[in-house]
Amino acid sequence: MLSRLAHLLVPVLGRVRVTIAPDVRLAPGSVIVANHTSLADPAVVLAALRRCGVEPVVMAAAGLWRIPVLGRLLVREGHIPVHRGDRRAAEALDRAAAALAAGRSVLLYAEGGIPSRRDAAEAAPLPFRSGLARLVARTGAPVVPVGQAGVRRVTSGGPAKQVAGVLTAPLRRPRLHVHVGRPLEPTGDTAARTLQARTAVTDAWRTAAAHLGEPAAYGA
Repeated sequence: MLSRLAHLLVPVLGRVRVTIAPDVRLAPGSVIVANHTSLADPAVVLAALRRCGVEPVVMAAAGLWRIPVLGRLLVREGHIPVHRGDRRAAEALDRAAAALAAGRSVLLYAEGGIPSRRDAAEAAPLPFRSGLARLVARTGAPVVPVGQAGVRRVTSGGPAKQVAGVLTAPLRRPRLHVHVGRPLEPTGDTAARTLQARTAVTDAWRTAAAHLGEPAAYGA
């Protein structure tokens, strides 16, 4: 349902294009990791993945489960709340590993947050947290890097600007691009796996930004 809603709603907000690296097939039981720049980009990535035939389990901040309608939807579909800085944080990796073992793909955001900048410019992914590397080491799942660009032109900045962005997006029709990169199997220790994954996502983001003609060096 979440992927279907994104598939229906996102085209209203902007013009979405999806590209995939040559000869890439998204295998069941993959860890999909995307750059995180806006409150709206998870919906854009879900809509793009649905075009690729993938409807993943999503790992997201636990606060979303407190939103009445959305929270019930997330619970019903088995998405995974992440309680950062809480003893329950480890439960998220357990649930993600179980989903992967059952053949479901898992979408996560390894940066652990979105930029605090108020402008709508593109920027390289922030440093990744270690949870992605630990999940991959535990499960052996391949990592699929996804880069998205343009979504900050829908929502960015403070609360008032974000609301205005969503309300005006159907009129502005900003161009949005999602690029699915080549899967990788990170190796080495946690730091090495984390760096390999961030590099791959950064490359995918650069590809997405290039398709929009956006400068992709800011903050790299």
